[in-house]
Amino acid sequence: MPNEPMLIKSGLSDVGEYPIVPVGAHSLYWYMNAQNSEKLKRQPISRQDSGQTAACDEGEIKMNKLACAPGHDTPIDQAERRMQRAEARSEQALRASELSYRRLFESAKDGILILDADTGRINDVNPFLLKLLGLSHDEMVGKTVGELSPFKDIESNKAMLEQLQNDWYVRYDNLPLEAKDGRKVAVEFVSNVYRAGDKYVIQCNIRDITERRHLEAQFIEAQKMEVIGQLAGGVAHDFNNILAVIMGYSSLMLEEPGLGAAFKSKLETIQSAAERAVGLTRQLLIFSRKQTVQFVILDINDVVKDMDKMLRRLIDENIEMTIVPGEQIGRIKADSGYIGQVLMNLVVNGRDAMPNGGKLTIATNHVTLDVNYARTHAGAIPGDYVMLSVRDTGTGMTEEVKAHMFEAFFSTKPKGKGTGLGLATCQTIVQQSGGHIAVESEVGKGTTFKVYFPQVQQLLDVAAKSIQTGSMPRGTETLLVVEDEPSVRQLACNVLAFQGYTVLWAANGQEALHVAREHKGSPIRLVITDVIMPLMGGKVMAEWLKQAYPALKILFTSGYTDDATTHREALEAGVESLPKPYMPATLARKVREMLDAAPGTAPS
Repeated sequence: MPNEPMLIKSGLSDVGEYPIVPVGAHSLYWYMNAQNSEKLKRQPISRQDSGQTAACDEGEIKMNKLACAPGHDTPIDQAERRMQRAEARSEQALRASELSYRRLFESAKDGILILDADTGRINDVNPFLLKLLGLSHDEMVGKTVGELSPFKDIESNKAMLEQLQNDWYVRYDNLPLEAKDGRKVAVEFVSNVYRAGDKYVIQCNIRDITERRHLEAQFIEAQKMEVIGQLAGGVAHDFNNILAVIMGYSSLMLEEPGLGAAFKSKLETIQSAAERAVGLTRQLLIFSRKQTVQFVILDINDVVKDMDKMLRRLIDENIEMTIVPGEQIGRIKADSGYIGQVLMNLVVNGRDAMPNGGKLTIATNHVTLDVNYARTHAGAIPGDYVMLSVRDTGTGMTEEVKAHMFEAFFSTKPKGKGTGLGLATCQTIVQQSGGHIAVESEVGKGTTFKVYFPQVQQLLDVAAKSIQTGSMPRGTETLLVVEDEPSVRQLACNVLAFQGYTVLWAANGQEALHVAREHKGSPIRLVITDVIMPLMGGKVMAEWLKQAYPALKILFTSGYTDDATTHREALEAGVESLPKPYMPATLARKVREMLDAAPGTAPS
């Protein structure tokens, strides 16, 4: 058949076994022995279909090669092309892989160092690490890690560098570095080794954990402050009971007629020392957030005005104090005693910063804080505020001092000259009132504290009636005193009995319920009770008594109370609180006020 390819055989005698291959009209095949390297001469080829012979020019044919005429592929040609296509695909995949890796390397949010494993020198570094350390590419490539200033200047890193050089592997969860501009940077550092061509390289992954460490430090600090607060609150509560006895009996002794001047002076010294101790315990309780708080609507200018004389007594003669009240600044909701405590602490802080004299300026104003301010000041919320500022021209504070100034018991004053509670107390009070404190300070140029209280629209509350001086009021009603501390209980009973009242007593809530049930005389009109007591506390006891005797009035006496008795507006009718330690006259007047108040109302 004319269209079918003709089959030919080579006439070579030295090729051994060979296949019969198809050829076309213009094709000629030579089959090479795969193991013969000699030059092959021209041989006649006979066509099976016609018996014709075709001559081929003498030439040198390379080993393992099949020569063919144009237009026809041999299996080897096809295999070669497949190999070429595979190689092309492999090279393309390799280039894509390298490009992908480079993109990851360049865009990674972790630092990456590539080191030569033999020399320890840096082959490559990614942009993130350059930015983190503040170095250029040229400053890093070609150097060892130990030659870089962020690593070599830190003593603790020497062991890491030695281990990296010797073992090619290190892992550090918190490695301190220092950037070129002096910034302290904490990083996680881990290395691994892999083969790149005919060499080994060390890849170091460096993750910036500075912000994480900062958050962890804040969390630990918050936990520490909580523990300190609990401890401070417990100590202050117990200490208040002791102070109540000291202040109570010294006050009663001062009322005794015929006291000599020398003896009276000694008692007054005891009284003065106890009052200073009360101030310290009050700050402890405020810091621990266990001090009784009574929020009212007030004008901060009135608070500053009322404290003017007392503040001037606190400062030295070489300090000039100026008060600049703002106009129409608005009102705030806060405890007036707490605001006074903040102002006093800031004034004392300013005084101590000016040992050689200076100027102290107290000012108030209305300000509006915007979103941009809130973003840059932790705890600030956009809105209208009443600002209280205290500015001094003293020594100022370093950045390190400013970082710790609100920590409890942190103080820059000499030992015995400060408690370290002043600013911590201020911050706690301000936060309880929904505000925040901002500080501006520069060494040698003074300090300005700006305290922001949220502005409210409510009308001013009627000022609480001040405690009158003079003799203690008397009465004949029946009272029940419930107190687990024997000395405090005895003091309260003696004071009230001396004023003419019939006084029953109990050591805890359970005992008080029993006393109330068994009492057969005139009805009990008022219960004076501690809050925290064994077996049954004052709050639970009061609930039981109010159910049985709805008209009964309750007076809580405690250095700190739970949420049911902290805010004045939350107190039900006939329930009041009196902070410890209290003076005998204060107790007597509070009892008389409550007894004289109309049923179902609170004393004015």
